[in-house]
Amino acid sequence: MPEFLDLHGRTSKAVRAVAEAAVRRHGLHLGQDHLLAVLWQEDGRTPGEVAAALNVTTANVVKAATRMAAAGLLTRRRDDRDNRLVRLWLTDAGRALQEPIERERRLIEERITADLTPAEREQLMSALTKIHRSATALLNTPADQSAPATP
Repeated sequence: MPEFLDLHGRTSKAVRAVAEAAVRRHGLHLGQDHLLAVLWQEDGRTPGEVAAALNVTTANVVKAATRMAAAGLLTRRRDDRDNRLVRLWLTDAGRALQEPIERERRLIEERITADLTPAEREQLMSALTKIHRSATALLNTPADQSAPATP
């Protein structure tokens, strides 16, 4: 197995498990914190706008929003000007999660990167940004061009 892919996969699973435990302490499922973060930044977005910001499908956002509305974290309302659009609005309970969730995320980052020097942290973020850019480019490349040529 390629070394990078193996290490990245194991690391990603461990980080995801830590993040999942953190958001569950606040009654959320993993990913709902990201949806909330988009609305904390700009409340009243459409599911399509949220999906684009998170790079997920609109169907995934609608499913999460249904759960979150049932939990009292957001409401759905028709757009005032275009009745075809639905907008997602935070409730007081959804807004109240911003500070504790952001604090949890900062704490996780601090703990996970505690053994790194500031220079190593900066280098890690730079490298991950480049890897993310390359991986995203591969996703946007037609399938017949993304696979290496076989002899």
